[in-house]
Amino acid sequence: MKYIILIFIVLPALEIGLFILSGKTIGIFPTVGLIIITGILGAYLAKKQGLEALKRVQNDLRSGIPPGIAMLDGVCILAGILLLSPGFMTDIVGLLLLLPVTRNTMRPFLLKIIKNWISSKHIRIYR
Repeated sequence: MKYIILIFIVLPALEIGLFILSGKTIGIFPTVGLIIITGILGAYLAKKQGLEALKRVQNDLRSGIPPGIAMLDGVCILAGILLLSPGFMTDIVGLLLLLPVTRNTMRPFLLKIIKNWISSKHIRIYR
């Protein structure tokens, strides 16, 4: 419940505050331009990286290798669509999840979170 409050109330309030600050600092039109540019860049990167991740999953499955890392990359890339939502904080998180260099750095942290969810029964695996 606390995460829902954070996502739907606190995050948009912070984004609005950053929009106002950015508008006062660099102007309205450059701020709107940044929002549009990050949206277009996000769509392009998500499509490009997403297709590459899909190919890696397919190759792993053809080879008989469990596609764990490729699937995690796919989830990160899917989360990279945060660049499409207007906001500077969501753009930063989306960019970090889309770029392979930062995604590789964040992978151990994300795997630890997923393992904790599984061990605490938040995620169930059926076989």
